[in-house]
Amino acid sequence: MTKTSLRALNRATLGRQLLLRRSPLSAKAAVEHLVGLQAQNVKPPYYALAARLEGFVPEHLSRLMADRETVRIVTLRSTLHTHTADDCLTLRPLVQPARDRELTAFRKGLAGVCLDRLTELARELVEAAPRTMKQLREALLAEWPDADPQALAVAARCLLPLVQVTPRGLWGRSGAVALTTAEHWLGRPAGPAPAPDATVLRYLAAFGPASVKDMQTWAGLTRLRDAFERLRPRLVTFRAPDGAELFDLPDAPRPDPDTPAPPRFLPEFDNLLLSHADRTRLVPPALKGRTWVGNQAQRTLLVDGFLAGVWKQTDDALVIEPFGALTRAQRDEVREEGERMLATLHPGAAYDIRFGAVVRP
Repeated sequence: MTKTSLRALNRATLGRQLLLRRSPLSAKAAVEHLVGLQAQNVKPPYYALAARLEGFVPEHLSRLMADRETVRIVTLRSTLHTHTADDCLTLRPLVQPARDRELTAFRKGLAGVCLDRLTELARELVEAAPRTMKQLREALLAEWPDADPQALAVAARCLLPLVQVTPRGLWGRSGAVALTTAEHWLGRPAGPAPAPDATVLRYLAAFGPASVKDMQTWAGLTRLRDAFERLRPRLVTFRAPDGAELFDLPDAPRPDPDTPAPPRFLPEFDNLLLSHADRTRLVPPALKGRTWVGNQAQRTLLVDGFLAGVWKQTDDALVIEPFGALTRAQRDEVREEGERMLATLHPGAAYDIRFGAVVRP
């Protein structure tokens, strides 16, 4: 088994993530290739695509959402993602075991509640008209007045594939969160939960080379070893610097470790930084945890392919806070990339680009 280096893993992952050079893919094709975009907040999917696609403008994704070709739904790691319609209808059933585990934490508040009846009633409510979580909670509480209101709403969200309807998620036009079922919104039913094998292959195409534990971290699932073993004859394997076995597609790109990696501005919660159990291929050990304030992720800056700082946008400035000293050439490249990002997402707006003090541990 060939041993691979940290830098080789870095360049391979960046290449799969469309971050070594901007891709000509359409927004829809990119969302499909990346198997979804993390979307706890409205703007991150737009920033994620601006960092990855040539010629991207926010309307490309907004139009997909308005036309119901992409949707916002809780899937991987029990967090909100933007997925294509097809992936919504397959990935959501695949990760149902994680939603079932989430539901067990609320069982006490659901004493006396028939979950089959709750599922039926919640579906009737949100398919009659999209409901906010508050409206759904109040309607369910009328049926089960002794239950915990929050547990009722969580149960509905776990038992049903609820999507956020537009205008929520549209660039510059977002509204309150209102929910209906994926089947109702998309006009077609979801199938039964698929075997994970096809998703394993897609994960490796977008995040590989990777271990079983890496994919389980990405998906929020357990017990995926059997799927990897079934697929082993179709895969190649490598030994990670820490000794872990990594799987990959035989014909997947694995760029030369010396391939240049331009600076990239990534949104908070970008999947690039959340989809491996061992994140040293992207995050130097000394910087572990440095992009979080409490449970809130900050927006991140990559320099030479690795985490190098955080950034924020004020009313009139893009403020970059590096974790270490940048060379003059690196600062020039970061500034140029910042100007490109701002021109893509805020054309015509005037922003100053400033470097803050180096952020020390």
